Amino acid sequence: MSITAEKIVSEALELSPEARAFVAGRLIESLDAGSPSEISPAWREEIRRRCREVDQGTVELRDATGVFTKAYAARQQY
Repeated sequence: MSITAEKIVSEALELSPEARAFVAGRLIESLDAGSPSEISPAWREEIRRRCREVDQGTVELRDATGVFTKAYAARQQY
């Protein structure tokens, strides 16, 4: 790891938990998403809207296990 990367990590660790989460999220996005041009502006806005709703607590989050259990149960009825 370069001195610059070590310095960035060291300084990032001094940020608030919220700021560290933001930075971590952006770094992970940069690994997962390929080039930014691959995401349409409409999807980019949708992602931002959903993240904003989660951050503001205006949406009800559900765990994946419960969602899939309910979906599989509903599927069994058909």
